[in-house]
Amino acid sequence: MAEPQLLACCDVTPVERPRAVLAVAGTATFLALVVFTTPLATLPSTATTLGAGPEAQAWILSSMSIGLGVALLSVGALGDDLGRRRVLVLGAGVLAASSVLGALAPNALVLVVARVLQGIGAAALVACSQGLLGHAFPAGTHEARTASSVWGASLGAGIAAGPFLASGLDRVVGWTGAYWAAALAAAVLAVVAARAVPESRADVPRPIDLPGVLVLAAGLAALLAGLVEGRSGFARPGVLALLAAGVVLLAVFVVVERRRAAPMLDLGLFASPAFVAATVGALATGMGIIASTSFLPTVVERGLGSTALVGALLLLAWSGTSVVTALLARRLPAAWSGRLLLAAGLAVVALGQLLLLGLAIGDSPLSLVPGLAVAGAASGVVNASLGREAVASVPPGRGAMGGGANNTARYVGSAIGTTVIAVVATRPSLGAGPAALVEGWNDALPLLVAFSLVGAVAVAACRPRRVRTPVTTG
Repeated sequence: MAEPQLLACCDVTPVERPRAVLAVAGTATFLALVVFTTPLATLPSTATTLGAGPEAQAWILSSMSIGLGVALLSVGALGDDLGRRRVLVLGAGVLAASSVLGALAPNALVLVVARVLQGIGAAALVACSQGLLGHAFPAGTHEARTASSVWGASLGAGIAAGPFLASGLDRVVGWTGAYWAAALAAAVLAVVAARAVPESRADVPRPIDLPGVLVLAAGLAALLAGLVEGRSGFARPGVLALLAAGVVLLAVFVVVERRRAAPMLDLGLFASPAFVAATVGALATGMGIIASTSFLPTVVERGLGSTALVGALLLLAWSGTSVVTALLARRLPAAWSGRLLLAAGLAVVALGQLLLLGLAIGDSPLSLVPGLAVAGAASGVVNASLGREAVASVPPGRGAMGGGANNTARYVGSAIGTTVIAVVATRPSLGAGPAALVEGWNDALPLLVAFSLVGAVAVAACRPRRVRTPVTTG
């Protein structure tokens, strides 16, 4: 429902500005992913300037994932109840301020804090973008398919462009250039969204589930922090304590939500095959291809002896291809269900990952292009389908919550998958050096392939329940 004062001033309703909504939602998602990928290109210069060691570098790479994972579901639910545009604008403001903090960071610790805050701001952009699209483009229409394709393409475009933009700014003005640019872009986005996008919210807003927000944030923060720390060894007491605290707090979250009259996340959604399929699809995407491509630049640089620029170009074979297929996904037959597209897409993603196996010292990085292109082609279809199913699988008016829940699964899955491949590929028994890292990659990748395949099978198994028609006699 649009705000009364907006209607009086501008005489518009949300659906009368669909292009503005689509443009802002796509740009917001693009910006969030550009910021997310910044350290992939700037980590060497950042680490040198701030004196960051291996452990600090791991946190610089992973800290924004923690902010995203912690906040996505909460800010999505808040957007549905308080106003999706309002929360998106607030998130853009948080992203701008935290980017300034990152640019001014005197040490690695402050930069890590800034990256976590960037993740929280970006979470509002991603979740509320999906909520705005779900309101402006009703589910089941051709326009909704087009909007979800554009959203999925924005996701891939941000991943594709981020490393190049950050690398270019790094060479011209240093690693802080990407953070200053992000601050400026986020501030402009906030102004444009506030002026161009009509407000929308659930028809029946619910009270803020503060206990749910706090317990979920604490649980996910502990779990994700434990996974990051665990990449250097899970036997340490601090790591085990974080993981245990995360599991316990998430269990408490389930108990709290069951007892709330208006829970942030209705656990009854997990009885819906459509919601489960979308959530499992996002989780498998994170654990499979996102984790694979997150670790691949490390293998290319340290294992094959190439440069960061070559690693970014290789990722373009995946993310750039996904942009094209995400845009083309709207032309697929409407009779093909989201469940079918997700299952088939994840299966083809697994095939692309398999083509990345068999890497050896001395191989050209170009040998990885076919596998990345195959995985990218399927990833575009998966991204577009997830963008649509995340909103369509939840009750009307809860689109931002649906987007938040779906992307939470994606980033938690990414943290799990990246931890698995990092632990297996760099285990001490392999020794040190490029050959050991390449061997570790070949040992770990089958596990991530399995994550994609299991996800495909699980999604395919989420068949809608048949509605039985009562038989009458007489």
